[in-house]
Amino acid sequence: MSRIAILVPGKIHERVLATLKDRFEVVAVEKSETLELDAETANRIRGAAVSGAFAGRWMDQLPSLEVIASFGVGYDAVDVKHAAEKGIVVTNTPDVLNDEVADTAIGLLLNTVRELPRAENWLREGHWTPGSAYPLSRFSLKGRHVGLYGLGRIGQEIARRLEPFKVKISYHTRTIHPDITYDYHRTLKGLAEAVDTLIAIVPKTPHTHKTIDAEILSALGPDGILINVGRGWTVDEAALVSALKSGALGAAGLDVFYDEPVVPAELFSLPNAVLLPHVASASIPTRNAMADLVAGNLIEWFEKGRPLTPVSETPSAR
Repeated sequence: MSRIAILVPGKIHERVLATLKDRFEVVAVEKSETLELDAETANRIRGAAVSGAFAGRWMDQLPSLEVIASFGVGYDAVDVKHAAEKGIVVTNTPDVLNDEVADTAIGLLLNTVRELPRAENWLREGHWTPGSAYPLSRFSLKGRHVGLYGLGRIGQEIARRLEPFKVKISYHTRTIHPDITYDYHRTLKGLAEAVDTLIAIVPKTPHTHKTIDAEILSALGPDGILINVGRGWTVDEAALVSALKSGALGAAGLDVFYDEPVVPAELFSLPNAVLLPHVASASIPTRNAMADLVAGNLIEWFEKGRPLTPVSETPSAR
């Protein structure tokens, strides 16, 4: 009896491949404008595992496609609307990376506020000699008011980690969370005016495009701190560079950028910018858990007819 064919376009975690190969026929192809598949193979594809984009035109090439398992909590690169119209299930990998991303957000906040990477570089460069000391950091986390732009699963984990630091916590989302006691602000501008530290953890949607703009950065003020572990899409990077240069914003810690892996060159020379190469979930244990969930979604679908973690737009999640 032939095994179910699963498409893997481009690169994906090796643990996904190893698990799938035990149960399915894995069809690996390069990512391109159209999938390089003959008609017979394309007709046999019933599932797909992908890291990154999965275009609607690819779905049109695969008449038997039932499910797309996406590696990552964000799935904006998958054409979920087209998938839903064709009755194709889409899954992602939520929850298993919540703790890692939240931990990274706190680490990035501390590094940005206390200039820890700069202090380490200063030491490594041999500047710590008798009679010398690294300059006092301008900012402290003590007494800060932190605003969370986004309060989903990861945002709530960040908030829980902030509580022991004895900072005040507020948030802005499109709708209020009635069971959460943090102060709610109906607008992002209102939040930015109230806080001195803003942590962005919202997904890439039409509603979040460059919402952190010059007005929001100005509202945070010269003692303000911006941390972004969500999507670079959310930040107007030109406005951010200008605010950091002029002192309109105190500092920023960024794990994500608008056009990754391109980072605005001006950020590299700014001492009040801490930059990471999108590593918030990038640990071996967390990436292994994400890989297992990608494979698990496909296994559950074909063995039991239901995925483990369908996205909200997918037919089976309605």
